[in-house]
Amino acid sequence: MKPTRTLAAALAEGDLVLDGGLSNQLESQGCDLSDALWSARLLADAPEQVEAAHAAYVRAGARVLITSSYQATYEGFAQRGVGRDEASGLLRRSVALARAAAQGVEHPVWVAASVGPYGAMLADGSEYRGRYGLSVGELERFHRSRIETLAAAGPDVLALETVPDVDEAQALLRAAEGCGVPVWLSYSVEGEKTRAGQPLAGAFALAAGNDQVIAVGVNCCEPGDVDRAVEIAAGETGKPVVVYPNSGEEWDAAGRGWRGDGTFDAARVRGWQAAGARLVGGCCRVGPEQIAALAARARARD
Repeated sequence: MKPTRTLAAALAEGDLVLDGGLSNQLESQGCDLSDALWSARLLADAPEQVEAAHAAYVRAGARVLITSSYQATYEGFAQRGVGRDEASGLLRRSVALARAAAQGVEHPVWVAASVGPYGAMLADGSEYRGRYGLSVGELERFHRSRIETLAAAGPDVLALETVPDVDEAQALLRAAEGCGVPVWLSYSVEGEKTRAGQPLAGAFALAAGNDQVIAVGVNCCEPGDVDRAVEIAAGETGKPVVVYPNSGEEWDAAGRGWRGDGTFDAARVRGWQAAGARLVGGCCRVGPEQIAALAARARARD
């Protein structure tokens, strides 16, 4: 059952905790994600594992669940011989599984349908670079059909996430126009710039006058990059800010593995909230244990 309040209304009343990385939780459940479709493959092969991963984050204190559709695209499914009708069903299933994971919970849990960048479909790490050589119009056409299908499945919000550059942000916002579902826009960043090297002030300003955008922010980045990004996002747009960084480890696209040490610290959440963050969580390699710690810190503020 959907919450009776909209996510925007809930944000006006207080802060909400997001979930953490879906892929790392699925791996901890014994799932093999070596396929190019990543977690999206499990929508067809093991949907019960996806629901279980969502449920783990609900138990940890997450109040917003992000669906497993980040890397789920018509083009990616077609490369695996999945027809368009079946692919549409799998996209809709991603929303249904997140909704099912919250059944029976006393408090409201909202569902954010993930719309990952074009580079996620390529599965070559290019979502961390952007600048694919496609026009804004071409990117808009790529994203539109998936957005329409996900919106029709009834999520509370579309998470336009891990966006590496302003061109793709513009394309995503255009593709979402008229879909009837609010969105949040979240960039992948390095320092005070998008992954493509554009200043964050201009990147966030793109959403400033767009009423469909209920939050702006950053994800899939170093925890240390969040502090300044929250200030810029809040200052440029006046909107609630969404932040969900990685563990701090670095993804090796060539070796397809993580390296380095984790720097995610739940204690940072108080500073993020003070600067304007209203949706806080984790991305890659941040699991239920860290989300539980984050939720405890966030509740302490209330």
